Amino acid sequence: MAATTNPEQLIRDLIAERTGTIGALREAAGSTSDPAVLVAAALVVPGRPELLARAAAAAACTRDRQLVAVATAYLRGDGDRTLLLARDHLAEHPDSLLVAHIAALSVQR
Repeated sequence: MAATTNPEQLIRDLIAERTGTIGALREAAGSTSDPAVLVAAALVVPGRPELLARAAAAAACTRDRQLVAVATAYLRGDGDRTLLLARDHLAEHPDSLLVAHIAALSVQR
């Protein structure tokens, strides 16, 4: 099965833990400026802090900046801040699957 490059589908595949998604995210991160794809790649590709930096630089709206802040808190190991930021974000954007996923990961730690 060919990996998708559709950002929304990549996020859904990550959450569903579909085979091949990490490779697809790694590949997509090389050429995208989509903050959600860059954040998702930062979650699964260890040792690549530049992915979050690129996501922050590409975040043109509040929703994207909040996503980057949630991911940054999570990757720094700050579970309380991750959940606080995620709760605030999800109150305004309840359809944000990636933020909900990061919050769930934070609780599992």
